Amino acid sequence: MTLREVKTGQTVTVQKINGEGALKRRIMDMGITKGAEIYVRKVAPLGDPVEITVRGYELSLRKADSEIIEVK
Repeated sequence: MTLREVKTGQTVTVQKINGEGALKRRIMDMGITKGAEIYVRKVAPLGDPVEITVRGYELSLRKADSEIIEVK
């Protein structure tokens, strides 16, 4: 399952980040790494962006970015 498929109010754990190069590095620099817990706070009406809480701070991700993050 990817982060984009997670419903509002759920907490998930990152399993893998599928991106390459600069995109993967940017995601990891935001604190989204393997084993990190992510709480999905809100999803915009059209699905973009997704507001999450990771490592104690709020973060908004685009649809494309949330699709490369595999969670469990």
